[in-house]
Amino acid sequence: MTDPTTAPTRAAATWLADFAAALARGDIDAAVALFEPDSYWRDLVAFTWNIRTQEGPDAIRAMLKAQLAGTQPTAFAVEGEATEADGVVDAWFTFETRVARGRGHVRLRNGKAWTLLTTMTELKGFEEKTGDNRIKGAEHGVHKGRKNWLERRADEEAALGYTEQPEVLIIGGGQGGIALGARLRRLGVPTIIVERNAKAGDSWRKRYKSLCLHDPVWYDHLPYMPFPDDWPVFAPKDKIGDWLEMYTKIMELNYWSSTHAKKARFDEATQTWEVTVEREGKPVVLRPKQLVFALGVSGYPNVPKMAGAENFKGDQHHSSLHPGPEAYAGKKCVVLGSNNSAHDICAALWEHGADVTMVQRSSTHIAPSQSLMELALGGLYSEQALKNGIDHHKGDLIFASVPYKIMHTFHIPVYEEMKKREADLYSRLEKAGFLLDFGADGSGLFMKYLRRGSGYYIDVGASELVANGSIHLKSGVNIERVNERSVTLTDGTELPADLLVYATGYGSMNGWLADLISPETADKVGKCWGLGSDTPKDPGPWEGELRNMWKPTQVDNLWFHGGNLHQSRHYSQFLALQLKARMEGIDTPVYELAASHHTR
Repeated sequence: MTDPTTAPTRAAATWLADFAAALARGDIDAAVALFEPDSYWRDLVAFTWNIRTQEGPDAIRAMLKAQLAGTQPTAFAVEGEATEADGVVDAWFTFETRVARGRGHVRLRNGKAWTLLTTMTELKGFEEKTGDNRIKGAEHGVHKGRKNWLERRADEEAALGYTEQPEVLIIGGGQGGIALGARLRRLGVPTIIVERNAKAGDSWRKRYKSLCLHDPVWYDHLPYMPFPDDWPVFAPKDKIGDWLEMYTKIMELNYWSSTHAKKARFDEATQTWEVTVEREGKPVVLRPKQLVFALGVSGYPNVPKMAGAENFKGDQHHSSLHPGPEAYAGKKCVVLGSNNSAHDICAALWEHGADVTMVQRSSTHIAPSQSLMELALGGLYSEQALKNGIDHHKGDLIFASVPYKIMHTFHIPVYEEMKKREADLYSRLEKAGFLLDFGADGSGLFMKYLRRGSGYYIDVGASELVANGSIHLKSGVNIERVNERSVTLTDGTELPADLLVYATGYGSMNGWLADLISPETADKVGKCWGLGSDTPKDPGPWEGELRNMWKPTQVDNLWFHGGNLHQSRHYSQFLALQLKARMEGIDTPVYELAASHHTR
């Protein structure tokens, strides 16, 4: 019986051998000829020391002309068996460069590459001490003055930041900073994480009571330490907070809680940052070589300036400061906004007997959780995916292998099916007056997330309350004026209010730089996040990658790390390798450093 995987594996091996041979002899034209006219090469650090997608043969040729000689790629080998579906061959492969090892993925159509992904997995000579390379731990034999693990750990904590300086300072000790800190620890990069809260995980604990992860557990593991196999599909905020706190201890991170970053400047003479922090009330000056901002997906809360807000007699606050619903039973509550936080807060207030009105200014994408898991995430992140041999590591790479330029075409059919499956809910929402959308091109939730970081709700129950009128709705309007005990909307409607919640999102991450470093530095970096898709809230020009994330910026030695738990886990690997390479003095010629666009 013929093995059905033989033919696609043979096709992949042939292509890879031709590609490797062309690169080995420096024949760039021959290498480029192996790509389709409509082709994409996405590189995560291995060839470009950047996160870049080369779109089309001309871009691929230009990158190879600049980078091939220094990269010296070799040892290309197909990994496992290739597969074929709908005329597309999917294959995994491994390779090496002069300084690193890597893993890649290729999609072939008619014998030529449609998409190519190359990723750096480890630096030669600086591998993580895992498996056969793990440290002994115990020192056998007899040694005078020997210190045990606890004493050595205490010595490290006492010295780092005082008598010894960190190589990397991470500002922000939420999931992003913690994930990156764990990667750097494994690579032997001295790192301090500073966090203003009293404990790791407090950034979750301090949010509104009903908050839980809307992404499923298979999508959310931290590096090195997956959640237990009985962890809930959607973890409550306090459970996540406890996990993060435990993780920082188990992974031996140098985590400075109750620490506020006050001011930073780059010292050109020493090529280090000078960062003043206040740790438990005392000033400390840190001098790291690399400075990483890991403050989530966003900058400061967007609090709209409302006429008359200063006269309001009730409670008003941004959603980031919402304490929970308990105090508002029987009260009139107005929530401005219609995305995730707004829906969560409205639902919790309704559950506690409040009279709630959602004010929806513009259309929102609604993705019911069960449909989202089955249609959009299930193939890569689910129990079924695990049974199919796709764990979160492989899922991350499959996800990463789809270039952003064509990603929407992969998503549109998902949301077309969701429209059919959820037709009744969508119909009733629209009948209630809810302004519904599926993104500028029908590509749904994840493209909205990448383009603008907002504009959607993963429905875990609140949409039904909007559809049936339990949560009152005023759509297509804004708040024109805040009165002492009410708000007046732009259509003239007056709503009584004891509570006003601004679920109005956040600014760009570079906003943090304006205060900590300077406005000029913030504007030199430019806007963070977004692809330049020229869709609402994501102005062009086209970037091809997320702006300024996990890669070099226009400001030397300054980096951004963040995103959801999946992105924090996956991209922390590539940022950590870039930082480790710089620490070890490895040449890191960055190809096509992204220009900065759009100030704060």
